[in-house]
Amino acid sequence: MTQPMRRLLVGRTCAALATALIPTTLTLALLRGHASGSTGSAGDLGLVLACELLPMLVLLPVAGVLADRFPPQRVVLAADLLRGAAQIAIGAELLCGLVRVPDLAVLAAVTGAAIAFGTPAVRTLVAATVDADQRLRLNSRLDVATGLAQTAGPATAGGMMLMLGPGWSSLLTGALFIGSATTLGGLHTRRATRPTDGGHARFRAQLREGWTETRRHRWFLTNVLGHGVWHLAAGFLLTLGPLIAVRSMGGDGAWVLVAQLGTVGMLVGAFAAGRMPMRRPLVGVAVGAAVYALPMAAFGLGLALPWAASAYFLAMFGLGVLSPLWETAIQRRIPQEVLGRVGSFDTLISFAARPLGLAVAVPVATLLGTSTPLLAGAVLVAAANLAVLLLPEAWEHPEPVTARSDARREPVAAAGQGHSEAGSRTADGR
Repeated sequence: MTQPMRRLLVGRTCAALATALIPTTLTLALLRGHASGSTGSAGDLGLVLACELLPMLVLLPVAGVLADRFPPQRVVLAADLLRGAAQIAIGAELLCGLVRVPDLAVLAAVTGAAIAFGTPAVRTLVAATVDADQRLRLNSRLDVATGLAQTAGPATAGGMMLMLGPGWSSLLTGALFIGSATTLGGLHTRRATRPTDGGHARFRAQLREGWTETRRHRWFLTNVLGHGVWHLAAGFLLTLGPLIAVRSMGGDGAWVLVAQLGTVGMLVGAFAAGRMPMRRPLVGVAVGAAVYALPMAAFGLGLALPWAASAYFLAMFGLGVLSPLWETAIQRRIPQEVLGRVGSFDTLISFAARPLGLAVAVPVATLLGTSTPLLAGAVLVAAANLAVLLLPEAWEHPEPVTARSDARREPVAAAGQGHSEAGSRTADGR
């Protein structure tokens, strides 16, 4: 593994662990009334978490433009430093016992904005740092590290909460973000064609160019819509699944078993993805997402615990395979100079769909019962994601498209200009 790859792995692991610490720390701090003015209610927690989510959704398209306009390592540096500063401020106030719910809401909004600006730049940073033939292995390792961090984060935050209090957990979170910033901020990247002129008019033109570039790739839009469907379905399953497990599969321990098997499946899938001889990655992406229909159907039909747990393991294995394949496909098939803008639309759909599913699952289940939405979701997940296989692009294994190798492509910075395809294929691309 090269030094840039090691730095990417260390930096993103720090950021992933820090991100995983935040929800548990805020939940315990608010629900146990550590924040001054907190009622200890779920409403306080919902307000703070919403203040983090909304800036992410609103600012992602803007962040995609900035990721293409500026060197990605500088964008990641600024975003992680901002996240670190916000978490340190939360920790300091919690330690002083002066923090109020409005303070947490504002600092959570700052964190959400920083996440929005950093997310598209990370994808561009990998593409600008790592050779095309090494990206799948790196993306696989990044996903394994992220999965482990997501597993360790709640336990770490809970342990620190019990031993030292939530303030120290927030300080640790801030330190991890700063560690990520210093690790990634000094990476040397390949140069890509970047616009040098500024102004609001130019910014709007680049935003339109990003959407135009996104619409050119049928495979990309079809995949993104399919991923949005499974994220929405995941919101339903993660809400209704525990209820079904508790009522008809043996109690709380049943869902714990299902969730733990899912975590193992995701890690195994992410690990295996970097070692699979996958010449048609979009086929793997489509099948990996479609497999999520299995636990939807298992819980919707009320199957016994072994079947439901096995189905969830397979689904999470599929998602573990999907993620590095999808990241690598985007980095391979979307030119680096537009990668931030195109990728931001993918992230936007993912960030928005799952919270929507979580929010509407209970009202829908109240009207229709738990089985109907889960079974309908299973059909939609399978159909929406397998539809990609109807496109010729899904069966191609193209050479990488980069700013340097695609000499026939007009610079993206040229406003109003069209884009030529690399060779005779349609370019393919969270």
